[in-house]
Amino acid sequence: MSSDSAEPQATKIRWLIVAMLMGFTFLGHFNRVSISVAGTERFIKPGGLDMEQMGLVYSAFLLVYTLSMLPGGWIIDRLGPRWALAGMGLGMGTCVALTGALGWTGIPIAGMLVPLLMIRGIAGGMSVPLHPAAARSVSLWLPLSSRTTANGLVTAGALIGIAVCFPVFGKLMDHFDWPRAFVICGVAMIAYSLAWLALSSDSVIDHPWTNSAERGMVQLADQPAPQTRSTWREFLDLFRNRNLVLLTLSYAALSYFMYLFFYWLGAYFEKTLNLPVEDCRNATMTVHLAMAVGMVIGGIGTDFLGRKVGRRWGCRGIAMLGMSLSALLAWKGLSIADPTQVVWYFAFALGSLGLVEGIFWTAAPQLEPRNGGLAGAFLNTIGNAGGLTAPYLTPVIASNFSWNAAIAVACCSCGIGAILWLWIDIDPNAERISVHAPDVTAPEVVI
Repeated sequence: MSSDSAEPQATKIRWLIVAMLMGFTFLGHFNRVSISVAGTERFIKPGGLDMEQMGLVYSAFLLVYTLSMLPGGWIIDRLGPRWALAGMGLGMGTCVALTGALGWTGIPIAGMLVPLLMIRGIAGGMSVPLHPAAARSVSLWLPLSSRTTANGLVTAGALIGIAVCFPVFGKLMDHFDWPRAFVICGVAMIAYSLAWLALSSDSVIDHPWTNSAERGMVQLADQPAPQTRSTWREFLDLFRNRNLVLLTLSYAALSYFMYLFFYWLGAYFEKTLNLPVEDCRNATMTVHLAMAVGMVIGGIGTDFLGRKVGRRWGCRGIAMLGMSLSALLAWKGLSIADPTQVVWYFAFALGSLGLVEGIFWTAAPQLEPRNGGLAGAFLNTIGNAGGLTAPYLTPVIASNFSWNAAIAVACCSCGIGAILWLWIDIDPNAERISVHAPDVTAPEVVI
């Protein structure tokens, strides 16, 4: 057969989109968590703000983020993920820069509570599209059997951003002080959003760099249109989707556990383990990088297991294993006196939790394929309803009981989330993926 009649090899533009989505989650979470680095090292001090006040600042972001999530999901489906993510980056970057500009106004740190609450609240509203739009983009660009791998990579970008935030933003504050550090990071996110607009599209069908082979891979998945307008009936159907509701409840339990580590892990290392500032930064980075590695392994492993035993049991098995193991490892870490061992137990705990993150973001659009952005927003709304209480409740429990008690409560929450997976079916309309179906994605995990 001549080379002219050979089928063209699929282009890899879908993995460029995945890489850019990783960049968005990296910058989004770097800029989200940078406030906690500044809080621990600059704002929480005598004559400044106390831990409960900073907890309110952290929760202000999450409260507005959560309340805006469902309207944001409708906007994602209406505009498409490309413009939704661009708007998110431009808005969030502006708010981060304004946080830094606040330091140039002459207001003392003790008087910054109200302006910080306002800026962080607006930032929370602007950040809404990040994960739902990224998951929506993955569902439009990747065949089903590669989506958990892609979502694992995308969510890993978030954890890499969180992990490097502690040492990198700390160094930026050391060299430029905290106001200029925030401005630098905000401008970087604005520039990245403009690059995303120039290089992305809403789906594989619309991108000028893809070829027929790559478009055909996604067409096999029978994708809906990138832009849809959901009705009130479709919105109410989300609450009647039993599997989606259970999925979001499990994610809420996971989020409480996860957000405690996101916002207060550095303070725990400093206040309870008495680690020096530099060691706190490095230990926090290690723990979050472990979660990023877990996300990549979990995504690849779930897709592999799904091809062997079906997506239902592949996802259920990895989810229950990861969440249960995470709670047990964190609980064990509380009983150890050696700070180095505590860091490693927490690292393996967050690594185990990372195994499951991509599953949630693959499952939500799969359970509501026509309104994937809204389904992702529904997941994140209820998920953050659990998560937003952790930044404020954690220091309250720690002050009245101990830091160990605060982390123990989070471990119990994560265990409950694991148990809920006994009743979650992410693929209620099919028994299993046929192992005889063409495997178009087996080699795709290598980028």
